[in-house]
Amino acid sequence: MKPKKKSLSKSKLIAPIIVIAVLFLVIGIGTSYFRKSLYTVMKVPDFQLTDQNGQMISNKDMLGKVYLVEFFYSRCPTICPVMNSNMKYIMTEINRPDFGIVSISIDPTHDTPEVLKNHARMIGATSQNWHFVSGDRDYIGNLADQFDIYVGDKEDQSKSLNHSGMIALVDKDGNLRCRFDENNMPVLYYSGLNYDDPKGTKTSLRGKYHPDREKLIEDIKKLLQ
Repeated sequence: MKPKKKSLSKSKLIAPIIVIAVLFLVIGIGTSYFRKSLYTVMKVPDFQLTDQNGQMISNKDMLGKVYLVEFFYSRCPTICPVMNSNMKYIMTEINRPDFGIVSISIDPTHDTPEVLKNHARMIGATSQNWHFVSGDRDYIGNLADQFDIYVGDKEDQSKSLNHSGMIALVDKDGNLRCRFDENNMPVLYYSGLNYDDPKGTKTSLRGKYHPDREKLIEDIKKLLQ
């Protein structure tokens, strides 16, 4: 009978070890999933705006392409040149016909198609899939609200041209997508800004680090596979 007791004791020891091993395996698989997958936020809001070539561009026109959406204006002296530079880098890096960018001006009174065409030329935005668009300011303000990207109140002249440096990523089916953070929580938008540190905690117009630019390139490539 003694050998049976030893066998039972071993079983009691082995069972918890197996349970712990399975838990670690499940956690590992879950963490790997969050790192590799992209979260679906929502359908991209409907939009229809005029680009630098005088053509109407809508979310339906962009179906079949992975694309980025940003809010900017051509006379912006601070974060817009930084965002344009990072967008240009991404466009050059991806360099595919099924990738595009929609840059929405929040200053449509000034940013006519002609002005936007000149702006595109000045920053070296040569891709036919990079659309600099404008339209009615109230429409654009409502559109920014639907994206949940901050744009200043049109009625407040001191803030009407304020805007966020956030960028939205849209997949080929017209879904807003994003990645998960280290706590497996979705980070809804990507930053188009530069930083003084590799982790992206301190913004700087002249910062040499742009961690979200690299994340965007990685995630765009995932969606293009």
